[in-house]
Amino acid sequence: MKLISVSDKLDIPEDCKVRVAKRIVTVVGPRGTLVKDFKHLQCELILNKKSVLIRVWFPNRKAVACVNTIKSHIENMFTGVRQGYKYKMKSVYAHFPININIVNDNTLVEVHNFLGEKFVRRVNLLPGVTCKPTGQKDEIMLEGNDIENVSRSAALIQQSTTVKNKDIRKFLDGVYVSQKTHIVELD
Repeated sequence: MKLISVSDKLDIPEDCKVRVAKRIVTVVGPRGTLVKDFKHLQCELILNKKSVLIRVWFPNRKAVACVNTIKSHIENMFTGVRQGYKYKMKSVYAHFPININIVNDNTLVEVHNFLGEKFVRRVNLLPGVTCKPTGQKDEIMLEGNDIENVSRSAALIQQSTTVKNKDIRKFLDGVYVSQKTHIVELD
C-alpha cells in the first residue's frame, strides 16, 4: 500500500531557539550556534511555536527512514548547543611510548614515537573542536558542540596510528577513544 505522508514531531527545548529556512536548520543555545543543511533530502520542515515538524509526502522506504534520521540530527544539535560533546582518548603501547603534543592553539595534534618511528603524524582537528590534556598520563580529550566534527576528529587521530604490514591482533598500539560524555551535565 502506498503511503500518503509520513511525519514526526520534535519538541524544542526551552533554552534553544530554532530557525528553519529552505531546509537549513539553525539551532542557537547557551553554548553557541549550529547550522545543518538538509537540502539533499526531499522533505518538509515546518517550525511551530515549540516544535519542529518533519514531513515527507508520498515516500518510498528510504524516504520514510530519512524522517527519523533528520529527527536524530536535530536532537544531536540540541544536545550540542546545550551540553556539548567530550571524547576522551588514550594512547596504548606495548614498548615504545607514544608522545602526543597539542599545538597551534589546541587545533593540531602531533603523534610522536609511534612504534619507534621517527615520522611525526599530524592531525588537524575539524572546525569547532579543541583538544586538551586531561592531566592523566597518555590521555587527551576532544571537546566541541558538533557531534559529527568531534567524532570525526577522534577518528582521524585513531586512523593516523593504524599499524601497517603487521598482525593487528598482536600489535595493538594506537590512540583509541576511551570515553564519550558531555561537557556540561544536565540535572
